[in-house]
Amino acid sequence: MKTIRHVGRHLPKLARALNLCYHCPVNHPFLAVQQMNKMLGNMEGWLDKATTFAKEKNGFDANVLLTLRLAPDQYELVKQIQSACDSAKFAAARLSRKEPPKHPDTETTMEQIRARIAEVRKYLSGFKESDFANADDVIVPLPWMPGKAAKGSVYLHEMSSTNFYFHLVHTYAILRNAGVNLGKMDFMGQSPLLDAKDVL
Repeated sequence: MKTIRHVGRHLPKLARALNLCYHCPVNHPFLAVQQMNKMLGNMEGWLDKATTFAKEKNGFDANVLLTLRLAPDQYELVKQIQSACDSAKFAAARLSRKEPPKHPDTETTMEQIRARIAEVRKYLSGFKESDFANADDVIVPLPWMPGKAAKGSVYLHEMSSTNFYFHLVHTYAILRNAGVNLGKMDFMGQSPLLDAKDVL
């Protein structure tokens, strides 16, 4: 109990250090889209390592990796990446009532799929917290389930986010299974850390 009171006294100071409003409600859709953007950036790093792996492993064409899959009935790597990109852009667009960029899924090379990721990340970076005002209560039509819709909060947490991470994890797993030198920190990426002595 003493520890809880000690930490509680410092929460406003910690919030200031993180540039947060201590008494403001958390905008979950905005934070989710930011995290998706970060994870797509991590994915770009995985593809960097994949390209290096191909050059060092008897110099084979890195584009071959895009055709790999974990199981015969699952998407190949390029489709996993396309699907992760789509999940992120559609989440941002539908919850903010905006129009997402269109991608015809024609990528066949590392260069092309990296351009797709970069375009989606640029799109996601253009959103502000205010774009997601009342996003939890937005009614999102579900194109893959004609006649059905979901509230924004359900769409984000139970559909869009889970679908995004499903394809993201498969992208990582396909590359790792192929022998690309990836580890947990490649998946997680860097986080903004604080010096405890400055905030506690």
